[in-house]
Amino acid sequence: MRKRARSLGAGGERESGLKMLQFAAMNRSGIVLLLIVVWPVLVLTLPARAQDVEITAEPSHHLVLENEHVRVFSVSVAPHAATLMHRHGHDYFFVTLGDARISNEVEGKEPVEAMLSDGATRFTPGNFAHIARNLADTPFRNVTIELLQDEKRKASASHWDKDNGEESSLGWNRKILFVKDGVRVSQVELDAKTLLPKGRHDGPTLLVAVSAFELGPNADGKGSAGKMLKAGELVWSDGAPNVINTGTGPARFVMLEF
Repeated sequence: MRKRARSLGAGGERESGLKMLQFAAMNRSGIVLLLIVVWPVLVLTLPARAQDVEITAEPSHHLVLENEHVRVFSVSVAPHAATLMHRHGHDYFFVTLGDARISNEVEGKEPVEAMLSDGATRFTPGNFAHIARNLADTPFRNVTIELLQDEKRKASASHWDKDNGEESSLGWNRKILFVKDGVRVSQVELDAKTLLPKGRHDGPTLLVAVSAFELGPNADGKGSAGKMLKAGELVWSDGAPNVINTGTGPARFVMLEF
């Protein structure tokens, strides 16, 4: 009787082990089935990684000038809106129009908030992608100037006798901000009915209006008539321009000398 009891006990253990194996197999099958059903749904609902677009395909960037030296965009981002993730293939400057508060979200880096004042001008090395997010209740506007010959300019020796400092006289003030990639960038204030004295520079020049003002004739070097410039509008000259404020109020603009 004792032997039979032990025999029955061993059989019960084998039967219990088989049931455990069957249960484990059913569990594995259930997990596999669950993954087959649920995984595609999870993949579809996860946020997709933003794909960057070329700057020319970014809806907030509007091409306003292109030549052998530069490609210039007028940029406007609505309050609390953002650009697409877009790529800058070249070094560039940007001139802020109006005060702004933005988040600069470079691909692969933490966002960086920035407060920008009206007329603030900055230089940024290219070859990266980012989103510009407007955190303010007003539009974020700027003029972005890409340097199409940035690699060539980096390798060239600087030809400027002055690359910083401030100079002024009766009716005008000029502050040299910096020289980057061989381009000298200055902020200029010009009183009404005042001519900005020409320097030694005779190369291409780009003027970007920060305030609205009336620009006198020949500013583009082509003998053209004067024109009213709104904030954000620009004038390109292949040589040293004749810059005169023919209006009745002061003028503010950024000057880029190539």
